[in-house]
Amino acid sequence: MRARYHDGLTTAVHAVDVALADDSLRFHDGDANQDWPLDLLEVERLGEAVRLGLHGKAPRLVIEAGGWRDICAARPSLERSRRRKAWVLIAGLSAAAAVSAGVIFIGVPLASGPLAQATPPELEKQIGENLGAQISLAFPTCTGKAGQAALQAFGARLQPGSGAGFPLQVRAVEAPVVNAFALPGGAILVTDDLIDMAETPDELAAVIAHEAAHVQLRHVMQGVWRSFGFGVVLDAVVGGGTGAGQQAVLLFGSFTSLRYTRAAEAEADARGQALLHAAGLSSQGMAPFFERLVGKRESTEAKMVKELISSHPDTLRRAKLSRLRALPGAAAFDRTQWAAIKDVCRNDPKRRLIPAFGR
Repeated sequence: MRARYHDGLTTAVHAVDVALADDSLRFHDGDANQDWPLDLLEVERLGEAVRLGLHGKAPRLVIEAGGWRDICAARPSLERSRRRKAWVLIAGLSAAAAVSAGVIFIGVPLASGPLAQATPPELEKQIGENLGAQISLAFPTCTGKAGQAALQAFGARLQPGSGAGFPLQVRAVEAPVVNAFALPGGAILVTDDLIDMAETPDELAAVIAHEAAHVQLRHVMQGVWRSFGFGVVLDAVVGGGTGAGQQAVLLFGSFTSLRYTRAAEAEADARGQALLHAAGLSSQGMAPFFERLVGKRESTEAKMVKELISSHPDTLRRAKLSRLRALPGAAAFDRTQWAAIKDVCRNDPKRRLIPAFGR
């Protein structure tokens, strides 16, 4: 049968006569006789033609699809062997996918705790700075200097009891949701809507202390390691090697408190109150804040608290436990500081352009 031969070295195309001999295809390429074993052929279908090659070799043969069917009809074992190889390849790829999925969705989450504890503070801080820069594009830092200074000073008061390997840096940001979330490396972001909703310094202090506890207990890095596995999958979809999957997942995960487990939330509640006690501050604001969240579910402010409730589950039960642990102490902020915090985002342009839920 007639075929076109490409030597893989030049652009020349040679017309050749191909014959089926025993278990090989034989032809003369103009310089030498060629003998291509059937069991080593790589086959690529091109519509009405079939391109043949040998594994790892550049030369190619292109024959009509009908000619290839004649070869397969003359050697039925050839097609059976090809089907068997295809199923072996499919089975191998399926097994590899299953192993990869097991590592990503089971192995990484199970190992996230030990990995978080083993993460050097310098690396955690670098990850946090990277995420913080990205988050700032969507949720800019509020411009009230006095309010920001009061929040930073409060983070410094919690620092001695936190045991973190980096400073706790608290700042207010503009975002149309009621929430506070910690980033790797000790940054704690409090949204302007949460500041608006907090009725007392004790309530805001309790929320910030809760996030500081997540930092100390390495829950933040644990969430990062869990998210990393999902980022690997997303990165494969959007294009390997770019890191886009990890960045997207980590950015989203940070904004939603990295979706801590209920056990982690309960642990952070207790540790957060302990941090307040260690600093000589009142821990009586946590329970009232949680109780008001539950009480507002049917109010006009329901949309404002939806995000915080969804990322901090079992709110009413946590409020009861927080009340049992609560101890009196000094207020976290004096009147001047509290007024400055309440005004920290009031004069920012975005609050006029993008009103938050419930406003």
